[in-house]
Amino acid sequence: MQPLMTAFADKADIAHLALLMWALGASALAGLALRELGHAVRRFDDFVREIARFNALFGDDT
Repeated sequence: MQPLMTAFADKADIAHLALLMWALGASALAGLALRELGHAVRRFDDFVREIARFNALFGDDT
């Protein structure tokens, strides 16, 4: 990462470096958010399956 930052600094292109760092950070956070959303969906699906199993065992058949 240091050679990349040095190359940008040598050309005095700090704005592009800042934009690159922002884009990398935003992409990393979006990926993290999507991964956590996937985990939440999986936990919710497990919860719904357990409720369905509970209802199958103890539900009223009327």
